[in-house]
Amino acid sequence: MKVNIKRFLFKYSLVPPRQWRTGATFLVALIVGLGFFLLDISNATSYLSDDPQACVNCHIMGPQYITWTHSSHREVAHCNDCHVPHDNVFNKYFFKAKDGLYHASVFTARAEPEVIRALPPSIAVIQDNCIRCHQDQVTDAKTAAFVDNHQENRTNRTCWECHREVPHGRVRSLSAVGAQIEPIKEYSPSDLSIVPEWLKKSMKSSKDK
Repeated sequence: MKVNIKRFLFKYSLVPPRQWRTGATFLVALIVGLGFFLLDISNATSYLSDDPQACVNCHIMGPQYITWTHSSHREVAHCNDCHVPHDNVFNKYFFKAKDGLYHASVFTARAEPEVIRALPPSIAVIQDNCIRCHQDQVTDAKTAAFVDNHQENRTNRTCWECHREVPHGRVRSLSAVGAQIEPIKEYSPSDLSIVPEWLKKSMKSSKDK
């Protein structure tokens, strides 16, 4: 088996001449090492999960993460519930990879806009997921009977044209980040506590008394 592999490599000139082998081996090892380093430093494996904090690996998504943590959607929906398709697993991860590569390219090139807005493909996915989760409300016969132009309003417009504060709010630019209590674990030391030390001491002294 080993001999067959060698023959294959030499047959198709996949093995460099002897005088170049040391340099070629070093170059291949360097490329592989840099590849693993980039995967580690970008925390790439986190994007395979549904953890919302994966979305703040790029710090420019801070406003979106913070506004979500202060919304009612935090209890029932994570980023992937709204921002990736759910019709099948292949489409979900294909869209996630395509969207992620675009975001990574923009972030690396420092070309992000001051205010981040969803692109048309993302708008279509978000709208579909709004209807997927809120189908009972969207198709409710009582609502259709009492709300003027309900059929047109729910089919010709996006949900957030009316529900503008859901879930991120209207003001969410890079220079308008809301108050944040929850620490982002990716950028926080393991011993970080929300309660300041002076308050801990005060509480302990009050308890001792």
